[in-house]
Amino acid sequence: MFSPERMERLSAQMDAGRRRIDTARSRVGRVATAAGTVAATTGLFTPEFTGHSLLATAVATGAGLAMLPTGRAEGQQKGASIVMYLAPGASLAGVLIAERMVSGVHWGEALAVALWSAGTFWLRPSRSARHMLVPPLPPIAKPVRDLVVQEQAVDAHPAAQWWAEHAAIEGGAAPGTLLEDIERMGDSAMKAVIRAAVPGQPVPEISTRRLSALMDVPQDLITIGPVPGRGASVQLLSVGTADDALDAHTLWATRIAPLAMPGATITEIHFGRMSTAVDMTKEEV
Repeated sequence: MFSPERMERLSAQMDAGRRRIDTARSRVGRVATAAGTVAATTGLFTPEFTGHSLLATAVATGAGLAMLPTGRAEGQQKGASIVMYLAPGASLAGVLIAERMVSGVHWGEALAVALWSAGTFWLRPSRSARHMLVPPLPPIAKPVRDLVVQEQAVDAHPAAQWWAEHAAIEGGAAPGTLLEDIERMGDSAMKAVIRAAVPGQPVPEISTRRLSALMDVPQDLITIGPVPGRGASVQLLSVGTADDALDAHTLWATRIAPLAMPGATITEIHFGRMSTAVDMTKEEV
């Protein structure tokens, strides 16, 4: 069995071959348009080559129609693609026949030649008909050479790693961003700074709705706003509600006192250096 890597290489090679064939067809179409313009322009002045031009137009159109993959479509799409493919050849044949029937050079004939040449060159009905049946591959993205972006290191914090792998990817909720200065605000709350990966660029618009779906957190618990004193290259992200247990009095009353010292409350808190004892006065109820 083929490995995933080999399958991917084969797929890339097949896509490259399809692009080369499509490019060759495009160039042949351009050459055919130029040849038709030359034949129609020549027919304005002499009917000597009209028969040869009509024959060449019929052969080229018929050969192209025979290779048109109409079997991939049915109904209206199939009929529309055939009509579009025949349009350049049929209209050129009409112009050539009109030139043969009208003696001399007439302004109407010249206008018809100009309209056919411009319309076929810009609209390319035959190419559009083929693409209607076989959609072309997307163009290969070209690297941006004028913009040099330094690779940004991702914070080692697990939340920053998760952000880089899920939110900051192309097509993600916050592409082209980094998460840093992550601070836990409680059991289910945090705040962090969102920074644009490209220096000097603003943080792109980030949908809290998409973040809510990605993080599985209610949307009303996610806020994104400016960082005080900073520019638009950073934004402040808050998730959840800050845990009240960060307050020492609430921490004592809800988590410590019921288990270790029932009925005790904190009346004063004195903070000192680590080398000195912390004076904590308690009152028995």
